[in-house]
Amino acid sequence: MSGEEDRWLTHQRKLMTESSAEMRMTNPGPSASPTRLYTDLLIRCIANTIYRDAPQDPWSGSSYSDAVRAEGRDWPSRAHSMIGVKRLENLRWAVETVIREAIPGDLIEAGVWRGGACILMRGLLAAHGEATRQVIVADSFEGLPCPDPTRFPQDTGDTHHQFSELAIPVDEVKEHFAAYGLLDAQVKFLKGWFRDTLPTLRGRRFALVRLDGDMYQSTMESLENLYDRLSPGGFLIVDDYGAIPACKAAVDDFRAARCIAEPLQWVDWTGVWWRRPRDGA
Repeated sequence: MSGEEDRWLTHQRKLMTESSAEMRMTNPGPSASPTRLYTDLLIRCIANTIYRDAPQDPWSGSSYSDAVRAEGRDWPSRAHSMIGVKRLENLRWAVETVIREAIPGDLIEAGVWRGGACILMRGLLAAHGEATRQVIVADSFEGLPCPDPTRFPQDTGDTHHQFSELAIPVDEVKEHFAAYGLLDAQVKFLKGWFRDTLPTLRGRRFALVRLDGDMYQSTMESLENLYDRLSPGGFLIVDDYGAIPACKAAVDDFRAARCIAEPLQWVDWTGVWWRRPRDGA
């Protein structure tokens, strides 16, 4: 193991110790609306808090923990998302907000792993009878790119490309959508490196953009290609802001360059979001 990998694992173990209380998703009870019961069940299945699958990472231990899964601090062995219950619930709230407020545009996640967050978005559209919006599933489906220290020195030494666990083939992600009965024409798969694929979306409008690209390069390329497509009142959600310094640097640099003054709102220990001002600034 290289010194960089050892430091990264040490950092992950440190983050793991910060949560002391067991956290479970609020159970609304059987009297809740069918929509709430369905979307709660989706979250439980996507995060696999039902069957409590063990993690596959080297830092979170060998057994399932409600607290760890709630905050997305492990890499599940079978769950369809590693972002945890809190960030899935935040995504549900954001999608339901843009539906309720009629914020125009599609929904996109850049960096999807096994597809769980996008599956939730498609399920939410179905639950609320939204038949015109699409969910864009953008990923290389080959893992993360090798660092390009010449163009993006902030990624120097990054080792994400070495983790085969992050390379989930597109056909496998499609199978996950199909398992939920949610693979249809409202789901569009965008396969390839962000620098090549995201510019092809310039004609689209988005109500919600979710970024989970880990690296400075992936995060910056996503912001540069997608933020101008985000509708006023739309949500920009970043998964790795608190966990990966390079991701944080990309977000901070972009916001500074674009004079974005909207405050960052924290979801949990790493996820953040803000809404694009309704005046379009």
